[in-house]
Amino acid sequence: MGDDEEGTTGPGLYRLASVNLNLLVPLLALLEERSVTRAAERVGLSQPAMSHALTRMRRLLGDDLVVRQGTGVTLTPRALELIAPLRSALQQTAHIMDFPHFDPATDRRVITIAMTNSTAFVVGPRITRLIAERAPHATLRVRTITVPTEATFTDQGVDVVLISEGHFSPYPRERLYNDRCVVVAAPDTPPEASALELLSTQPHIVVDTERRVFPYSVLEDEGIPYRVGQLISDFLLVPFLVARAGGVALLRYRVAAAMGTLADVRIEEFPFPLPGLGIDMVWNPRLADQYFTEWLRALLFDAATQL
Repeated sequence: MGDDEEGTTGPGLYRLASVNLNLLVPLLALLEERSVTRAAERVGLSQPAMSHALTRMRRLLGDDLVVRQGTGVTLTPRALELIAPLRSALQQTAHIMDFPHFDPATDRRVITIAMTNSTAFVVGPRITRLIAERAPHATLRVRTITVPTEATFTDQGVDVVLISEGHFSPYPRERLYNDRCVVVAAPDTPPEASALELLSTQPHIVVDTERRVFPYSVLEDEGIPYRVGQLISDFLLVPFLVARAGGVALLRYRVAAAMGTLADVRIEEFPFPLPGLGIDMVWNPRLADQYFTEWLRALLFDAATQL
């Protein structure tokens, strides 16, 4: 048997039948990231699953691969030797598989974005319009959420989740647009009244939840008296009721400005310093289509710049 035949059908390749090749992708991620946590995020595994994969890779290769050193980790000489050939092998495998590239002109996929009602109210129309223009055969599915759970980021085919910076995410996040809290009052309130006077003299319309909107704790800390005149479960009805029935409310500026195109409301700045209320993008860690991800990310930024 010649060398060429040996190389293609010899015992080296036969031994691969007993090797779990699914370990190679997380192995490369681990060697390049030099962090179990970052490698797990990159390939969409939980940290325990990544640690388990590392144990199996060490057993398979007979090497520690990564060794803790101080507050970080370092690669063993064997691990350093593996990076280039492993990267090359996986790139060639991807080329052989010839995964289809996302083509927005022809793709008919369902694009799923999870967000709150208020975020959908602000940026949803712009996203819808841009997807219709740039991916005319695709379907946009908007999943409305209240408070995201870990399952929100990975279940039901969600591509990306848009969440407030105040909500926890187990995965990396990137700012889409900034927002802030403002005072929204009826148009017939005394024009000379300051935001602080409006808050202390006008009845408040408040979303009926177990936990009061956080700016109210600031008012209480500052000793500002206020009275709740109405509780309502639908967040988006708040500015409409303020405009038509009177009173005052605390809202995100982007929501108030969008509602201002439909109903006449008065918008004043909140009288005390507050943390930001920015909206972040969190991508499904299992989303493997890089071309689609880059396309949708650019589209979301375009939608946000039009605010």
